[in-house]
Amino acid sequence: MKPLLIYDGNCTFCRKWIARWQGYTKDRVDYEPYQKVAKQFPQISQSEFESSVQLIENGKVYRGAEAVFRSLAYAPRKKCFLWLYRFLPGFAPATEWFYNIVAARRKFFSKLTGFLWGDYLEPPTYYFPRWLFLRFLGIAYLVAFTSLWPQLLGLVGSHGILPVHSFLKAVHEQIGLEGIPLLPSVFWANASDTFLQLLCGSGIVLSILLVLGVAQIAVLFFLWCSYLSLLTICRDFLSFQWDILLLETGLLAIFLAPRQFLARIFAQSPPSSIMIWLLRWLLFRLMWSSALVKLLSGDATWRNLTALNFHYETQPLPTWISWYAHQLPEWFHKISVLGMFIVEGIIPFLIFMPRRLRFFACISFVFLQLLIIATGNYGFFNLLTIVLCILLLDDGVFPQKWRKKMVHHNMKIRRWILAPVACLVLILSSMQMLGLLGFRIPWSSPLLKLYKLSAPFHLTNNYGLFAIMTTSRPEIIVEGSQDGETWLAYEFKYKPGDLKKPPMFVAPHQPRLDWQMWFAALNRYEATPWFQNFLMRLLQGEPAVLSLLEKNPFPQGPPKFVRAMIYEYHFTDIPTRQENDLWWRRDQGKLFSPVLSLRQK
Repeated sequence: MKPLLIYDGNCTFCRKWIARWQGYTKDRVDYEPYQKVAKQFPQISQSEFESSVQLIENGKVYRGAEAVFRSLAYAPRKKCFLWLYRFLPGFAPATEWFYNIVAARRKFFSKLTGFLWGDYLEPPTYYFPRWLFLRFLGIAYLVAFTSLWPQLLGLVGSHGILPVHSFLKAVHEQIGLEGIPLLPSVFWANASDTFLQLLCGSGIVLSILLVLGVAQIAVLFFLWCSYLSLLTICRDFLSFQWDILLLETGLLAIFLAPRQFLARIFAQSPPSSIMIWLLRWLLFRLMWSSALVKLLSGDATWRNLTALNFHYETQPLPTWISWYAHQLPEWFHKISVLGMFIVEGIIPFLIFMPRRLRFFACISFVFLQLLIIATGNYGFFNLLTIVLCILLLDDGVFPQKWRKKMVHHNMKIRRWILAPVACLVLILSSMQMLGLLGFRIPWSSPLLKLYKLSAPFHLTNNYGLFAIMTTSRPEIIVEGSQDGETWLAYEFKYKPGDLKKPPMFVAPHQPRLDWQMWFAALNRYEATPWFQNFLMRLLQGEPAVLSLLEKNPFPQGPPKFVRAMIYEYHFTDIPTRQENDLWWRRDQGKLFSPVLSLRQK
């Protein structure tokens, strides 16, 4: 006979949790209210039935927490609770004590259950969230490749700012074949401009296939390989946190995707709960690290909550809404910073809590990302963060009539593959998190070697933007001249230059050169080799590089001289904006680079 768990059928709290346990054990355990079967067990008194659940197993009777753990042991991956009950000192009396407290206060705990889990207390499934997650991840990949493609030749083409062919050739000459694992990229085989564009174009096609649900495992693998190859050879221009976040998310998604060739919304193989939790762990690291780096940096603006007094004005590519946000009073900025710390520093812990708290975390994260989208251009970073938030939901969020249509393919998840992947990710990411927290742990030599070998593949990464708030905005203005006397400015597409040009919305597209100009302004000219190459390409009049700019003031031919001036830019105030239609004002400039010209033969 199958084990029989007997419970109080008049207790709402009992019925809710019995439904959840039944979802775990399926037909391996029978469940009946004592009001129906009490007469079959005269050895159990009425008071015993009313005070706790009773498990009848092999003719023996078990009560309370032990009965619960013994029944759950018939469910896959739930045997650990019974093992702890039997062998971990103190676990059995502690759980029995807690069980008695709950049993004596069922009405309170029934309300608490409703508050934490809602009406849907069945074991959570994630078919619909996975379906949405993979489609929106495909959109994120599509944005990344589509945004990069028109910029690629100007950035790393044969006549671009950082030519990939010259880079790989120099690496090969210095360290030979050892450079391949250090710089994993398919461009070792072919670094031509045609192959650069072919790979980016194929990335767009693969992204569309991912959105359509075609061969998602294979598609995700090739997308990851393609983007890793581009990130490796683009260097400075693909060095942003959302680039490595896309790689880490895309790699885990390979093991989450359904195994059908054509994944349909109502017929899918089961998603891996291990991968669901690893992706949640990634979201936790992303959000919590963002708060942690700000607090640990010692930056005074974060400590005294004044960071937003500067942020809207000094961020790389503000929007026109940033100008209005900058005009808000300081007390509002301080409240906003405090709210940001709550969302990034405290709410991430709700990711590991019951479902309603997870939903609250999801809403909080998405709301923060929407605010960031409104006030700044951060490529596809905010989109990708929202994509990760989808996995905080479960199928219970969606209409019940949808869930009834689901046809679940009984494909066994290959745990012999997933378990090593999960262990590797947890080990590497834990090493990074402990390092971020300042723990100096003497890791073993094999672990350090593993960490070093995995680093070029970006399996796990450190996150955290704006650890140190920039409190001023130095802006580089590049100028050219034919005579060394009259200088004309090159106008960029999106970064500040013309004082009357309003800040623009450009995300999720990311103008890579415009972004790097912000970093260059925070450095010295001598410490920015790519910027020196950029000025040289302007002197040569390279069309691929000029296509990255809004305006070329020398359409008839390249200038004989170029230079870079640096100014302090500030948002104007409301009266100045109304009077002169100026979005920006700038202080007196000074020379950032020397005046350059090509050597005459």
